[in-house]
Amino acid sequence: MQKVGALTELEYAFLFTLRKVNSIKLEGFKPFFNDLPVDPYIKGNYRLRRLSRFIASKDSVIKLPKGYFFQAAEYNPLVGNIKREYAELDDALIELDIFKNMVLAFSDSCKLHPEAEIGVHQIRITCFEDNSGNPAPEGIHRDGTNFIGIFSVDRENVQGGETHLYVNKKENPVFSKILNPGELLLVNDHEFFHFTTPIKPKVEAKGTRDVFVLTSPSLLSS
Repeated sequence: MQKVGALTELEYAFLFTLRKVNSIKLEGFKPFFNDLPVDPYIKGNYRLRRLSRFIASKDSVIKLPKGYFFQAAEYNPLVGNIKREYAELDDALIELDIFKNMVLAFSDSCKLHPEAEIGVHQIRITCFEDNSGNPAPEGIHRDGTNFIGIFSVDRENVQGGETHLYVNKKENPVFSKILNPGELLLVNDHEFFHFTTPIKPKVEAKGTRDVFVLTSPSLLSS
């Protein structure tokens, strides 16, 4: 078996996990991606975003008060050391069973403490024939949290958008895959850097990539 750094590929599989969440019917999420506000902190108006924070306790998901999103510049050289404020997730979205199931799948898979905060980022990346969309404009990076979950909701008229995991920024990725709708990638942020390649349309029309990104801790503060 090929070695990756000091560990084998099999041993690294315990530090990240890809799973298909069959209990979630994705059609219920899709209308809520059509009215996302533009992310004002990224140039180009191609990224749209909402953000809220929660606690997953037993079988319930409890929304917490709105907070500011903050990452140190060492993790996000593009917009680090800035208190970012985003519109919150739609209340009607939060009330859906499929939303609760997604957050609980993340919490259960990462074996989070019942008091652990979870940040849920709802993100759409758009692209056009003359303007690609960049899901990770900060480059290969860590988020500065403990656990990350990337849940793919939809890909419409796009190519690219392959997610990579790296042990070291200067080495080849140990994981490379386009996340298909319904797939949840769970990552230990202390062990891996991550990146997603730009997207562009398959045909000459608008393309979109819709995901939820979940983190714990949430990196939000009042």
